[in-house]
Amino acid sequence: MDPQNDSLLILTGSEVISLLEGREREIMETVKSAYETHGRGDSSLPQSVFLRFPGDHANRIIGLPTYLGGETKSAGIKWIASFPSNSGLGLERASAIVILNSVETGRPLAMMEGSIISAKRTAASAVLGAQYLLDGREVDEAGLVGCGPINFEIASFLLRVLPELRRLIVYDLDPARAEQFINKCRELPGHIEAVVAESVDWVLRRCSLISLATTATVPHIFDISMCWPASVILHISLRDLSPEIILSSDNVVDDIDHVCRANTSIHLAVQSAGNSDFIRCTLADILSGSAPARKDDSRIAIFSPFGLGVLDIALGKLIYDRAKSQGKGVVIDSFIPGSWLNRAH
Repeated sequence: MDPQNDSLLILTGSEVISLLEGREREIMETVKSAYETHGRGDSSLPQSVFLRFPGDHANRIIGLPTYLGGETKSAGIKWIASFPSNSGLGLERASAIVILNSVETGRPLAMMEGSIISAKRTAASAVLGAQYLLDGREVDEAGLVGCGPINFEIASFLLRVLPELRRLIVYDLDPARAEQFINKCRELPGHIEAVVAESVDWVLRRCSLISLATTATVPHIFDISMCWPASVILHISLRDLSPEIILSSDNVVDDIDHVCRANTSIHLAVQSAGNSDFIRCTLADILSGSAPARKDDSRIAIFSPFGLGVLDIALGKLIYDRAKSQGKGVVIDSFIPGSWLNRAH
């Protein structure tokens, strides 16, 4: 990055999509490297800021500022809005912007559409967790609860890393949304079979790999006794499972300080237990070899990733570098004004 650069690169959603298309494995490697760098302490990750509105418990805008060292050496912020009622307007629930800053001067270098980045880094994180927590065990079916863009991206990443996967079992409170989802799944490589489940319990009973990516704000799953031993639950939406389920399971997170807040199921479990000792380790601990992938195969493993800003910045830097090399995006020259000493008054 040029520390003297006074221009700003703008990348639209369609440009971000084109720069990431078909690169699931590279995205996963980027996410893995970001986790490892963060695990070594070469990062700065303030708590996310939640902007809420008086009398409105559903909608929010979240700011995730971060610095990531290692090979990335970038700083920036993701500013992401979550408005669940957008679906009734024919709009996506989430919209976002990612801004990258120079670590030498602090100047903004790029501004890019962020919901695609957020969805893909979330999926890559989830599937990376699944890959390690399965610990070499093959699965031919995966359950997806919540039929939105996050679980669709997770399905896409799963197909890249689990070649034995043959069937998706999906569930959504809205049956029409579930049907729309399985129709979209037919576009995925390998002609994966996708079927709609009758209930969440049906998914839990049938599949040993399950992804929960819903808009739930409070726990709605209170019993997982029907799950197979050694099942893996990717708790992406963070608020689906009761504290009792969390306390009885093998818990892996992405960052203990971050996930123990904002009324996540992990946070509720901390309030119930009075401590966070039930969290076995972070994913970075498993990646580094300081913790085993599985400690007890008789317990269900739950991966609860809060969603760290280091992942957005790592992927944003990958996109920025590729866009610069390919000449993509719109460059606004002299976006940053010159010295105030040279301005006419």
